[in-house]
Parts: sequence; C-alpha cells; structure tokens
Amino acid sequence: MNATVDEYLLPGGGPSITALPKISLHDHLDGGLRPQTIIELADAIDLELPVTDATGLATWFEEQSNSGSLVEYLKTFDLTTAVMQTREGLFRVAKEFAEDLARDGVIYGEVRWAPEQHLARGLTLDQAVEAVQEGLEAGADHAAASGDQVRTGQLVTAMRHANRGMEIAELAVRHRDNGVVGFDIAGAELGFPARNHLAAFDYLAKEFLPVTVHAGEADGLESIRGALFDGRALRLGHGVRLAEDITIEREDNDSTFVSLGSLAQWVRDREIALELSPSSNLQTGAVAAWGDDLASHPFDLLYQLGFQVTVNPDNRLMSNTSISKELALLTDAFGYDLDDLLVFQLNAAESAFLPLEDREELMDTIIAGFENA
Repeated sequence: MNATVDEYLLPGGGPSITALPKISLHDHLDGGLRPQTIIELADAIDLELPVTDATGLATWFEEQSNSGSLVEYLKTFDLTTAVMQTREGLFRVAKEFAEDLARDGVIYGEVRWAPEQHLARGLTLDQAVEAVQEGLEAGADHAAASGDQVRTGQLVTAMRHANRGMEIAELAVRHRDNGVVGFDIAGAELGFPARNHLAAFDYLAKEFLPVTVHAGEADGLESIRGALFDGRALRLGHGVRLAEDITIEREDNDSTFVSLGSLAQWVRDREIALELSPSSNLQTGAVAAWGDDLASHPFDLLYQLGFQVTVNPDNRLMSNTSISKELALLTDAFGYDLDDLLVFQLNAAESAFLPLEDREELMDTIIAGFENA
C-alpha cells in the first residue's frame, strides 16, 4: 500500500515546496514507518496494537508523542522497533522509507537507526545492516521507475545508555562500502554523555568515518561540548539548545543585539551543522525555555546569526510531518521565501557525509531545481 504525500505551497501562489529538491540529514528509520505497514507487520507476528486502523494508529502515535518529554516520546519506538526484528520487516520498512523520501522531493537522505535494537528474532548486526541497505536500494529503484530520484546513506547508531559503542562503531566501519556513511549516538541524552563512548569515537576518528551526535535536545551546553570534543561530531543532532549560549543584550524596532558564548561562537565559526527538527523539538520540550509554539522556536535566531541551520523531520510518524511540511511551517512562522529555503537545502547538502564532489553535485541539482521552480 502506497503512502500519500501532502503537497505544500509557498504563500501567495508560490511554487510547490514538495516538488523542490531537498536534503534530509536527521530522519530515523524507526520513526518513519507507514501506519498500515505497522498493522500488517504486527499481524504477522501476533503483536497487539493500541489501535488497529491506519488513521487511528497515526493519530495515536502523534498524541503519545506530544508529551513534552523526550523520555516519554521515545517510548513510542517500542512499538515500531517490535515490527522491525526480521529481515523481511527491516527490508520493507527501509524500502518504503526511501520511497516516501522520494515522493517528498528528497534527493539525498541520511537514514539513522540503531542495529542493536533489532536483534530480538535472531538477526546479527551485520544481517540487519544488510537488510536495511537492500531495502533502501530497492526503494530507490522503485522510485526511479516512477520518475523520482533519491539517494540514501545509513547512519549507524549506538544507543548512548548501552555499552556497545565500540561494537557498533566497528560495524559502521565494516559497512562503509555498503551504504553506511557515518555514525551517531542516540537515546536518552541526560545522564549519558558522549564521553561514555570515547573509545568508539577515538576509533572512528582513526578510521576517518564521520560522526554526528544527538546533543542539545534533552540536555544543554555540556552535552553539546561533549559531542564536539569527546565525540568529534561534525554535526549536532538537534543542537537547538545551543541557543542557551546566546544572550540577547537589547532590542529596538529594527535590530536585535546579541552576544555569543564561546561554545556558540565555535559552532558558528566552524559551520558545524545544526540538524534542527522544529516540530519534534516542540513535542519533546527541547525548546520549552523559549515558548510553546513554532514562532518562539530559536530556529530563526540561529539562522539570522549565521549558524549552519538545516531542516529535518526527525520522526515523520511521531510528528506527523515531512521535510516539506517542516519547511511550510517555518515559512508560516517566520515569513521565509524561496531564497531562505534554498539556503537551508544548500546548508544540508554542504554538510552531508559524502565526498566533496558528490556534495557539489547535490548543490548543483538543488540550485537548478530552485531556479526552475
């Protein structure tokens, strides 16, 4: 069963945001399942669901995720990971994931997931990675047959509360020539600093495999420091609470005057990308210090100050979203136009974990697509 994709337009009769070429850097495999797929996979393994129709299940996920707590938000993944424990389940979810990216105009997507959470029915770590890669490639092939082009790369993730960081880092390096483009740590952030996986990060640095780290979502500046200096992160997963290191000195009718702390200055000056996910940030309470609606999200402050901001869905199922929807929401909140959306996509292309030539090709494709919009 194919998923439908809503179309989002720029205000005033502008071009379709959905049709624009886009990049997805922060998109969880176990957060992007189609509700109907969950129902069918659950039936195959006799897994009881809280709701048994696709529309109702989609609503259940969104309502459960609007808790204001990352810990509560993460509990919804118990259900999605439960149907992703076999080769068939992983293959199908990955295939549909790539297809859905392509339908939303994504030309390159990095797909993050934690293989260690998908071994309950006998798969090995390597078999799990191979099943996902086969699914992603099949999805890209299916999309191409329909006229949509998408390329994907796996971000193999270790769970930060577990002790398998080195094992997962070695797994990522083993599969770097079979679809894996980088490494991540995810899960409960507060109390589980990046330094707990320091040996894995040292190993990855020696192997020259790029790293992104979830930080600055459920914990603050110290977590971001750890991601950068223990994790050697080239990007920050979310990173939104970096805004805590920005002080608004005064405002007048025309301007806002701010000062940057040393951490914010470092991130901005070195163009370390922020993988911002606005809707998710509201759901998990990551931006509660600034307000409870999108207009109070520090996204625009970070953008106006020159940070390398990117726009991401995080978990499309839990947030009932897509990159196109996130861009439309930001446009409504902050009055962005086509030129702003172009900046966000070029930032993402420049920050992708790909060789320079591939990133330049993505940027050329994005520029051409926006010029022809």
